[in-house]
Amino acid sequence: MRYLRDHKDIYAKLDNLSRQLVAGVAAAAKEAGVPMTHNRVGSMFTWFFTRGPVTGWDSAGKSDTEAFARFFRAMLDNGVYLPPSQFESAFLSAAHTEEDVQHTITAAKQAFALAHA
Repeated sequence: MRYLRDHKDIYAKLDNLSRQLVAGVAAAAKEAGVPMTHNRVGSMFTWFFTRGPVTGWDSAGKSDTEAFARFFRAMLDNGVYLPPSQFESAFLSAAHTEEDVQHTITAAKQAFALAHA
């Protein structure tokens, strides 16, 4: 708690990194023609393989869980460990860097390319 009190800028850093990560992966999905939406608050986020917003169980339940599973495995093959279900949230931590964000976006681009191979 002392660290957080003394380093209040950490929250802005996490929000910025998370925004970059989620926007980068969303752009990669769009570029690849993969229907995906996202929800993000601060450093917490998740991607859903569906068109349109996800606002509750009814809309989340329409997601393509098989597409998420393929994405999860491809990301894991590229050294990015995500929660194994799109119904779980991912989080960035103070240990994550801009390089980590760029690596994750690059891995997502590769994963989406595999989806259309």
